[in-house]
Amino acid sequence: MKLAKLDSAYEAYLIIGDLSLERRREVMQVNVAQLLKGDIGSVRDYEVDGVIDVTGDGKGSPVRGEVSLTRTDRSILAKGVVDSGVELTCSRCLNQFNCPLTLNIEEEYFPTTDIVSGASLPLSDEPDHFTIDEHHVLDLTEALRQRALLAIPMKPLCREDCAGLCPDCGHNLNLGPCNCPPQKADSADMNDKEKGK
Repeated sequence: MKLAKLDSAYEAYLIIGDLSLERRREVMQVNVAQLLKGDIGSVRDYEVDGVIDVTGDGKGSPVRGEVSLTRTDRSILAKGVVDSGVELTCSRCLNQFNCPLTLNIEEEYFPTTDIVSGASLPLSDEPDHFTIDEHHVLDLTEALRQRALLAIPMKPLCREDCAGLCPDCGHNLNLGPCNCPPQKADSADMNDKEKGK
């Protein structure tokens, strides 16, 4: 089921591929003026469907999911689950592959302008907090980008049973065996085995 979501996110990326990355990230921006005027506890649900530049290489990664925005006494709390994917290099065979990512977002966004008076508000003491701009627009792009970076595996594998490369000739063993002679075990390993260690 997640693959179907990922495929449609990639399809959406292909459909809007002619748009600049700046134009595509506008899909990740939500005007929350009415929510800021609402009661504490008011909730609005939004569908996220756009593209973000996760790795900073200028290539967009599709993101799709749902985010719930809740009015708190001091901010807007964004919570949701978003599916995405990035192109990575396998740590064993060095082939490029698309790695699906599931991003769980839970971030607090603080307003910078009072919704009634328009006066500037003092910034929050929270470290690395996200803000709502002076036009009351909440931008999910950076929070999703950071979550995607944290979700990328440290040793990405194109598949769990990736055979990797031959250490002698560099042949991709996923494509079949190479013509190298079978490896002989290291003499220290042989001595340990003979001694029963």
